Amino acid sequence: MFRVGQGEDIHRIDEARTLVLGGIIIEEGPGLAGHSDADVLLHAITDAVLGAAALGDIGHYFPPGDPRYAHADSADFLRKALALAREAGWELANVDSTVRTERPKLAPYISHIRERVAEIAGVMVDQVSVKAKTSEKLDAVGRGEAMFAAAVVLLERT
Repeated sequence: MFRVGQGEDIHRIDEARTLVLGGIIIEEGPGLAGHSDADVLLHAITDAVLGAAALGDIGHYFPPGDPRYAHADSADFLRKALALAREAGWELANVDSTVRTERPKLAPYISHIRERVAEIAGVMVDQVSVKAKTSEKLDAVGRGEAMFAAAVVLLERT
């Protein structure tokens, strides 16, 4: 048996912060505003895992106002979501994700991000897809005010 989950997240740009995306630091930024490390991609994947397993959402487990999660590593969020899914009898089959941003250009980082997400999730790199798009200067992302990520995961019954 299989379950599909989808997740998405958006964070405002914060030039004063370092960009963390897919568990890696991208020095050329810009960074993102958020209570944790603001890793928009890992947040979207985490929500997709929780959704597929019918376990709620990221805010339920990691409330944005909770001081325990100030500057938290979002890799821990994904690890926790996957552990909860495993407890419920599910394993990650694959993840497909898209990040929308005007800058930085993500092509040079995609393979490294895929490797890091696979490492965090405990799966093979070929089970992780990460794509990058712009918003063609439309909406908050296109105006350079925000970064958006969406993810779809497939879980299979163990």
